[in-house]
Amino acid sequence: MTKRQQKRKETRRRIGADVATLNRPVAASARVRAGKVFAPSDVPPEIQRPPYARAKGVADPTFAPGSFPARMRAAGRAAAEVLQIVGAAVAPGVTTEALDALAFDTYIALGGYPSTLHYKGYRKTICTSVNEIICHGIPDDRQLIDGDIVNCDVTIYLDGVHGDTSATFAVGTMSDDRAQLITVTRQCLWRGIRAVRPGLPINEIGKAIQQHAESNGFSVVRTFVGHGISDVFHCAPSVPHYFDRDATDIMMPGDTFTIEPMINAGSWEVGKIWRDGWTAPTADLSDSAQFEHTLLVTNDGCEVLTLGRDETPDYG
Repeated sequence: MTKRQQKRKETRRRIGADVATLNRPVAASARVRAGKVFAPSDVPPEIQRPPYARAKGVADPTFAPGSFPARMRAAGRAAAEVLQIVGAAVAPGVTTEALDALAFDTYIALGGYPSTLHYKGYRKTICTSVNEIICHGIPDDRQLIDGDIVNCDVTIYLDGVHGDTSATFAVGTMSDDRAQLITVTRQCLWRGIRAVRPGLPINEIGKAIQQHAESNGFSVVRTFVGHGISDVFHCAPSVPHYFDRDATDIMMPGDTFTIEPMINAGSWEVGKIWRDGWTAPTADLSDSAQFEHTLLVTNDGCEVLTLGRDETPDYG
């Protein structure tokens, strides 16, 4: 048995153990605690890698002129498929490590590379942010608890470009407060999408999101924003989810970027980043939710590249 096959076997064993615990009672905790983080899986050599994950000296792939929109659409569809599969596996007793392993296998099956793997030192294939964690939660062996909420953020590198999407899922039975937070956050995303128009400044997106969030008693995180995305994972423009007078980049047909509002039940402020250098909690430990899509600006609005199967707009 090769080293890769052995790792796969261990991953399958962990997933099986998670499924076996679905009916086991899990005690609730006051706040999220870090668990054990497993070593990342090896990506098969035939999978095309982004520059930061390639061996030194490997050249950029070449593509036909004018193929960029089609490749972004393909990456977006693949990202949406990964998210749907991971989201369907969310349940009490399942670990975020198991969700990460499932995502890894799905990326590879689709012929794509997990964009977060080895990006600026990140060691996993998705981000899993539970309850008060705003973003960048690292998958580990912590079991999800009935009543939790968890954001799963997936990005795939496929055909030389990235597709990026996320959603917040209920774990079992959810409180009315958390259900409302998830609903309003999803609506904030779609309010932001509706504000995308060529010729308008990009701060129109944040204005629409902030108005809807605050009118429902929630706050908008300012520290983390949406971003341009293409053959580069994160690039210009920045896309604030609140009204920023200085965010005056003009949206133009052909632009590709993400909108990914992070909405908090309490203060909008971010607390102290965990010692892992990634995990970002709310300052007051209030709940946080997030939804994200990758968009292509068109002549009269935008195309949602990461739209899920059977997903429909929800403007509230």
